[in-house]
Order: sequence, then structure tokens, then C-alpha cells
Amino acid sequence: MRRICVFCGSNPGRSPAYREAAIALGQTLARRRIGLVYGGASVGLMGVVADTVLAAGGEAIGVIPEMLVAKEIAHPGLTEQHVVPSMHARKAKMAELSDGFVALPGGVGTLEELFEVWTWAQLGSHAKPCGLLDVNGFYGKLEAFLDHVVDEGFLREGHRRMLMVAAAPDALLDAFATYTPPVVHKWVETERT
Repeated sequence: MRRICVFCGSNPGRSPAYREAAIALGQTLARRRIGLVYGGASVGLMGVVADTVLAAGGEAIGVIPEMLVAKEIAHPGLTEQHVVPSMHARKAKMAELSDGFVALPGGVGTLEELFEVWTWAQLGSHAKPCGLLDVNGFYGKLEAFLDHVVDEGFLREGHRRMLMVAAAPDALLDAFATYTPPVVHKWVETERT
């Protein structure tokens, strides 16, 4: 893997564990010589992971929409910074530049970005791994909800397993290295009455 896209909060969150996880992920990416692709901001967990990668001599590529350059305070010291016209263009460019996708803790934007690339994988638009870095159980309730979605017949188990989860960056990236996308028909058959 050459580059991993990291989705994460433009806020730091309340727990110091989130910052520590962003640092650990940044150090792991740099140590493994995997470039970072992310949302291009200098604030929140976004800034932490980028600063960590850069401090360790790694590559950090940002992709930020014009409307967020001032709001999210575009990072001035990246290896590359792509300013794009829209959020749609941001996600497309990040996906184009990346070989896999990791979500650290974050808010609605983080979830939306992750769910979109996971949906693309489910539909066969790409074969890149998607994963959650579950810091202190942050994503535990989401995992339980996704299991419920499977139980209720809206998601196949094979597609559920496409979203990998680990508590440590090395474990998640090791899983990414051996990832093979499932061959599962997307649509869940229903009984006909």
C-alpha cells in the first residue's frame, strides 16, 4: 500500500485518547512508509495525524474544498495540498489517491466519508479496504448497529465484514495488507408472497 486515506474529526474530541490514537496512526504510517491522504486541515485530529506524519518524515497529502480553506484552516506545510471545488470533488480525489481508508473518531463528516467509500466497495466500484480505528470503544455502538442492520436483512454479512475494525493501527494495517474483497451479491433476496 502506497497511501492510506484517513477520515477523522476537525475537532480533537474530549478524550486525550483520540489525540494519542491520531499520533499512533501517523507514526505507524510513516514507519511503514505509507503516505497519508486526508482532508487537508491543520486543526483537530486532522492536524494531529498530518503533523505526526510530517514530523516523522512521511508524506502527507491534503484535499480540501475551497469553501473550507479558511474554516478548517488549510494546513500550510503538507507534501501536497489539493484545493478542490466541492465536497464531492474532495471525496473523489481522496479515493483516487488512496489504496485504503481508515476512520479515526470524528463526527458526521467522518462517518459520511467512510460510509460512501464503503458503499462504493460494496457495489464493486473499488476493491480497497475500509476500516475503523476503534479508540476506547468509540465505534462499539456503531458496530452493534451494523450487526442489527444485518439481522434485519438490509446488509449482507459478507459486506458487513468488509468494514474491518481494530484498536491498534498496526493490527488494522496488517488486516489491510491481506484484504481480499468478498464476492457477495449486493441485493438481499426476500421471500415473495
